[in-house]
Amino acid sequence: MDKTDFKKTLESYQARHGEFLVLDVAPMRYLMVDGRGDPNSGGEYADALEALYPLAYKLKFASKQELDRDYVVPPLEALWWAPDMKVFTSARDKSKWSWTAMLMVPDWVTDEMYGDAVAMLAKKDPPASLGGVRLETLEENTCVQTLHIGSYDDEADVLAELHDEFIPGAGLRMTGKHHEIYLSDARRVEPSKLRTILRQPVERSPLS
Repeated sequence: MDKTDFKKTLESYQARHGEFLVLDVAPMRYLMVDGRGDPNSGGEYADALEALYPLAYKLKFASKQELDRDYVVPPLEALWWAPDMKVFTSARDKSKWSWTAMLMVPDWVTDEMYGDAVAMLAKKDPPASLGGVRLETLEENTCVQTLHIGSYDDEADVLAELHDEFIPGAGLRMTGKHHEIYLSDARRVEPSKLRTILRQPVERSPLS
């Protein structure tokens, strides 16, 4: 049985370091959990991941068994936002961040399969955040993205260039939430080598 790896087949999982790419992103379905605050403290973000991953793997196994379609569970992703986006750049303050942690689900996985997977996970020692998980379609349309290599805390300069220079310089304006795709496992890769796609939905500025 062939195993689909979306990191290799979808343009939306491709990016280059030092280059801003404008692309159209197709609607995609995700397992999602919302939260707020510093992801490195408080436990809320960790709780979200402890619900997302077991559910994602149950759906993967169900797809393989019921549909004869296997795939690599896609990388962890997250949406980040705040009333003042400078808390991500010049006034970086993680305590003021809101977030949605996400794992992409292939479009061939049915709502019934999702409901069955949630029910199975809820039977014994359910994750604390299981009740907060939802399956939802994200529509971002036109986006700008780049590949950041290094620590998450070193993203500020790249984001400042993206937000304040490239996007307005291209006659665009930001529309949606800042989106990150974590191509590396932070538990196994040293911070200086982490690979993260930074994405920002945009639209044509009426002034351009």
